[in-house]
Amino acid sequence: MNLRVAASGVFVALIAATGVPVSSDAHDFKAGSLELKHPWSAKAPPVAPVLGAYLVIVNTGEEADRLVGGSTPAAERLELHESTLVDGVARMRPAKQGIEIQAGETVKLQPGGAHIMLVNPRQRPGEGEKFKATLQFEKAGPVEVEFVVQSKAEAPSASQDHGAHTKP
Repeated sequence: MNLRVAASGVFVALIAATGVPVSSDAHDFKAGSLELKHPWSAKAPPVAPVLGAYLVIVNTGEEADRLVGGSTPAAERLELHESTLVDGVARMRPAKQGIEIQAGETVKLQPGGAHIMLVNPRQRPGEGEKFKATLQFEKAGPVEVEFVVQSKAEAPSASQDHGAHTKP
């Protein structure tokens, strides 16, 4: 066996055992049993006080986890929000308990639903540009991700990821 191949295998095994977040490809991220797929944000108007950010979270593990917050150099604050329909009127409010991801479930953070809100953006990346954020999970801990700015038309559809709150 080649020593380089053996060393690479040991390194990969150590990363998997420690739960250190790794990028599984150019735009998906993994931490423990959580897979964070296609983090994206729509381009914000020049004077907008907030910016929405979205992704799909898949929990392949045996126990639930919860997205409880995060931070980013791209904005003053990162908040978790949920949207509800009350008497035919859409309302947005902070998700004070975070966003739960049940074992074996998929949660889609999307426009009009649960999402990440960047308050008072410090930068306004253009389409195709990226910004970093750290998402904080109750069990998986901090996970560094990179959001890509794109048009809403380019966003993943429910048919691509089987929608929100589904079993993978």
